[in-house]
Amino acid sequence: MSGLSRAQMWLNAARPKTLAAGAAPVAAGTAIAAADGALQWAPACACMAGSILIQIGCNFANDYFDHKKGADTADRVGPARAVAQGWVTPRTMALASGLSLLLAFAVGLYLIHVGGWPILAIGIASLICAVAYTGGPMPLAYVGLGDLFVLIFFGLAAVVGTYWVQHLSAPLHIWIAGASLGLLATAILVVNNLRDRHTDMLASKRTLAVRFGATAARWEYTLLQVGAFGAVGALVLLESVSPWWMLSWLVIPLAIRENRAIWTKDGTDLNPHLGGAARVELLFGLLLSAGALIGCS
Repeated sequence: MSGLSRAQMWLNAARPKTLAAGAAPVAAGTAIAAADGALQWAPACACMAGSILIQIGCNFANDYFDHKKGADTADRVGPARAVAQGWVTPRTMALASGLSLLLAFAVGLYLIHVGGWPILAIGIASLICAVAYTGGPMPLAYVGLGDLFVLIFFGLAAVVGTYWVQHLSAPLHIWIAGASLGLLATAILVVNNLRDRHTDMLASKRTLAVRFGATAARWEYTLLQVGAFGAVGALVLLESVSPWWMLSWLVIPLAIRENRAIWTKDGTDLNPHLGGAARVELLFGLLLSAGALIGCS
């Protein structure tokens, strides 16, 4: 990794394989808004930019705080981290995180103008929790609340907020879509925490995988996937949305393959499946979006 260019080092630090967690819910929220006759490109693009910037800022903050708290050691089994590898100084990483979140805040000012106080509340909470995920006096990831953070902010808040700034409403089907994307985003985190549970334990990072063990983490992963697909199926059965939303179920074979890998692999062998979980969410979001658009035509 020492042969990487500076640009490649920063790209690795941004953790591009995880950015689906920021992009997929915004794409879904925008597509559903379009299906409901309320597409507005400027707010939609602003939501995408803000979501990705918050994701990157959170990743940079995690790099900084995990190094500071001793979670990134030579025994780490995941991909190399920028500060731990000495690619950048802790101060530089902290500044990069702050800059990313500041840019997200700037984008948020426009979205607040469009969407009002609900977007203000979502924006402030998102920025605070992006830092509090691994920083502050009670880091969410270190006390087992990281899963809830991802479900709320990379699922419900992202999808519902994206829809809100275009439609100024939040019907039931957008909440269910947000929950589905949030469950799959949380599954990405579960893979990460399952892989890192031994080194996390040494660093007093009490993720759910550390608290309840590997088997519980694997069951969590499975149930998150079942919940995501099941929620869409329930909406269709209740005739709340078009049957075309079931296009998202085309991802089930990939989800099953990834689920089998989670149950049979461990340690560094899980590294490819962090990206695999992200692909499941991204494809689910894209197919859900396509189904919503086809269903309204």
